[in-house]
Amino acid sequence: MANEWIERWRDGRIGFHLEKTHPQLMRYWPSLNVPAGGKVLVPLCGKSLDMRWLAQRGYPVLGIELSSQAIEEFLAEGEGEVARYHREPFDIWRQGNVELWCGDFFQLHIENTREIQSFYDRASLIALRSAARQRYAFHLAQLLPPGAKGLMITITRSILPEKGPPYHVESDEVRLLFTPNFEVELLDVLPADDRGFSEHIWTLTRRGPSEI
Repeated sequence: MANEWIERWRDGRIGFHLEKTHPQLMRYWPSLNVPAGGKVLVPLCGKSLDMRWLAQRGYPVLGIELSSQAIEEFLAEGEGEVARYHREPFDIWRQGNVELWCGDFFQLHIENTREIQSFYDRASLIALRSAARQRYAFHLAQLLPPGAKGLMITITRSILPEKGPPYHVESDEVRLLFTPNFEVELLDVLPADDRGFSEHIWTLTRRGPSEI
């Protein structure tokens, strides 16, 4: 999976990348009431412009991405000085309020996420095959403190749902994966586009120990 992802970036097969801020982020993020200055975890972030939108509104961003090419393109398209350093096993870049860690999300440790107060997943869960999605849901829960809120966007596909990424993820699967550790609420289901993709907008809140 890792090599496949890196090859996609190298070959320019990044149809999942959106050349603007996602409209559902702009619409629904304010409703989460994330505290001002709260740091946002963005797994499998690519070079998403959503990170700049969050940073410009005072939310520091910690993005995790396997492809160094995606990170370098994001930084080249931005403004400001870039600092680079290493924290085993990640190479890390920082530009303004955005910090990008190059490496495997599953190697991210809770020691690295103590400042995280929220998360944003627009193309993480749906980038993973079924077997990896359960691991992702569990690992995300381990990285977040009780009460942390997040916005998640998933996709169902009426055309060739077996192909991906993005992968077809049913609402029942989202609830099955996340309900053990999160309060899960479906906010909206958008009409299918001309590719047969329908976006589902979710808010997730990390449960405390007494709620699990």
